[in-house]
Amino acid sequence: MREPTGFIGWLTGPFRKQGPVIPVVRLHGVIAAETRPGRLNIEGVAPLLDRAFRMSGDTVAIIVNSPGGSAVQSRLISKRIRDLAAEHEKRVLVFVEDAAASGGYFIATAGDEIIADPSSIVGSIGVIFAGFGFPRALDKLGVDRRVHTSGRNKSTMDPFLPEKPEDVERIKQLESEIHQVFIDWVKSRRGGKLTAPDDQLFTGEFWSGLRGLELGLVDGVGDLHETLRSRFGERMRLRVIEPKRGLFQLPRLGIAADVAATLEDRTVWSRLGL
Repeated sequence: MREPTGFIGWLTGPFRKQGPVIPVVRLHGVIAAETRPGRLNIEGVAPLLDRAFRMSGDTVAIIVNSPGGSAVQSRLISKRIRDLAAEHEKRVLVFVEDAAASGGYFIATAGDEIIADPSSIVGSIGVIFAGFGFPRALDKLGVDRRVHTSGRNKSTMDPFLPEKPEDVERIKQLESEIHQVFIDWVKSRRGGKLTAPDDQLFTGEFWSGLRGLELGLVDGVGDLHETLRSRFGERMRLRVIEPKRGLFQLPRLGIAADVAATLEDRTVWSRLGL
């Protein structure tokens, strides 16, 4: 049936039935416990998720754009999404932009479906501990390092002390345990959809959205507007759930700390070439 046009269309337009309103939560940034712009953590994300899932309708859309970060915060955010989905009986559609890698992919798998751009980066199912070592720097400066501990392993991975094999072994064991939590989560969420063996999927490698579709890491390629309009019709409306801003917000202090954090974030993104 054709919709009325001209004067009749203009007159009746406001009274025509509107399409469904889909709440959209955008999760962008490095995942870390510290609360600051460009960071994702359960403290900042939980209020947005709560508001989205309280809205009417049966679907919540979540945009993920993250290179990863804290394993704990990734799990907490993912679990919160699933708990709310079960509580409110809603379907969760996750849309990947530039990246859902490492912890970002951990969060993405909380969705009932994952839709990525063909050029998105997905995967990187692994764990990394990174740092620097300066065991000879102090000698060149003529400075003595004095470390006193109660507990023989308290100085593990001290950057100014030579690396010890037993420290490396303990770190690798910790990485293995955290990695297994990640693997178990992905399998619990996408076990029946994965098409490649463990020794290919869980090595920390990442892929394009197109390759991720072949491997079963995502369910489709596309974007948010195209996908939601095809499913809910042209009258579908989006409601972006954003943080509430206070009337009198004071400017942040600590420029040096902000610069350091920004550089740290850029390092995480750069691992993906972004």
